Amino acid sequence: MNLNEPKIDLSFQVIGKRIRVDHGAMLHGAISNILPFFHNDDSVAVKLIRGRYVGNGYLDISPVSILVLRLPVSFIVKYMSLSGKSFEISGDNLKIGIFHSKALIPAVELYSHIVTTRNGHHGERFEEEIARQLSSIGVRGVFTFGKRKTFQVHGKQIVGYEMTVSELTAEESITLQENGLGGRRKMGCGFFEPRST
Repeated sequence: MNLNEPKIDLSFQVIGKRIRVDHGAMLHGAISNILPFFHNDDSVAVKLIRGRYVGNGYLDISPVSILVLRLPVSFIVKYMSLSGKSFEISGDNLKIGIFHSKALIPAVELYSHIVTTRNGHHGERFEEEIARQLSSIGVRGVFTFGKRKTFQVHGKQIVGYEMTVSELTAEESITLQENGLGGRRKMGCGFFEPRST
């Protein structure tokens, strides 16, 4: 992969009835089972599947929700083979449908559902680490945190926060979307997009 290669969003239909709200780690495992090389591919980020909350920790994803992978343009061929595959998360059967690709669009303000770092449970350290990471990729926007959130990875509770970065130039906006922030990007964390999408 060319380090300067642009990234795109490769979006797949997800066909099924429901999925757990806390599905990031399980989705990572499911994709890795289908495409083993995904497990060690640090150039790809995943957006959590969205749906309507129906209680008891579940989202209604019928009739169709979307799985989004953010990846280098040259990786489309590697990952489009997810189409037509089936997987299971906590006993719920899901199928990956057709895909389409979309270029990243710059926006003055970007939002992430959850961002995590090693010291996510220490607010001050978390803020310092985020500031460091933004500086390292040349992004000077103003960041603010929203709700504190948690999710499970192998029985361990991981802490993160909703996050908005504003006052971005077009170049900074694309840079942040391509790089993300924090860890566990293949589990739905640190995935930034314009809030309206």
